[in-house]
Amino acid sequence: MRNLPNILSISRLIATVAVFILILVNQPWAFLVATVLFFLASVTDYLDGYLARRFKVVSSLGVFLDLTADKVFVAAVLIALVQLNLVPAWVTFIIITREFMVSGLRSVAAAKGKVIPAGVWGKQKTFITLVALGALLLAKGLGAHMLSLFPIMLTFNSQTVNAAEILLLIADALIVVATIWTILSGVEYLIGGWPLLRSSDADEK
Repeated sequence: MRNLPNILSISRLIATVAVFILILVNQPWAFLVATVLFFLASVTDYLDGYLARRFKVVSSLGVFLDLTADKVFVAAVLIALVQLNLVPAWVTFIIITREFMVSGLRSVAAAKGKVIPAGVWGKQKTFITLVALGALLLAKGLGAHMLSLFPIMLTFNSQTVNAAEILLLIADALIVVATIWTILSGVEYLIGGWPLLRSSDADEK
C-alpha cells in the first residue's frame, strides 16, 4: 500500500503516452480508446493524492511524480489536439504558461520554507479542463466533426443536430471556459505569491 500512490502516478504517465499516440492516430476507434484511458488516468489524479494522505505515505518522490504526471498529462493531450487542429495553439500556450508560472512560484515559496496552497480557481480550472478534454475525445470518438468552435462551424441542420455534434460544441465551449479559469487562477496564484517575490532573504529572517 505504501507504494500504491507512486504506482498510480507512474501509470498516469504511461497512460499519457498511450493517449497521446491514440489522438494522433485520428480515428474514431482511437478516440474512444483514448477517452477510456483519459478517464482512468483522471481518476488516478484524485486517487494517488487521496491514498498518500489517507495512509500517511506522502513523500518527496510521490509529490514529484504526482505534480509531474498532472502537468505532463494535460500538456500532452493539448499538444496532440493542437496537432490535429482540434484545439487552438493559443489555448495550449495559456494553459502551459500558467503551469510554468505556478511551478516557479511554488519553487520560490519552498525555498523560503512556505507553501502556496491550491486556490479555488485552480481546483475549478483543473476539473473544467479535464471534463472539456474528456468530452472532446468522446465526441470525436462518436464521429463528431461538423459543429465546433475550433474552427468555427455553427451550421445547425438535420445532419449536425445530434448528440455527438452537440457534445463537441459543448466541449469546445468548456475549453474556452477552462482557458478563462486558467487565467483567473494564474492571477490568484500571482497575487498570493507576490509578497514572496518582493521579499528578500533578509526580510524572511
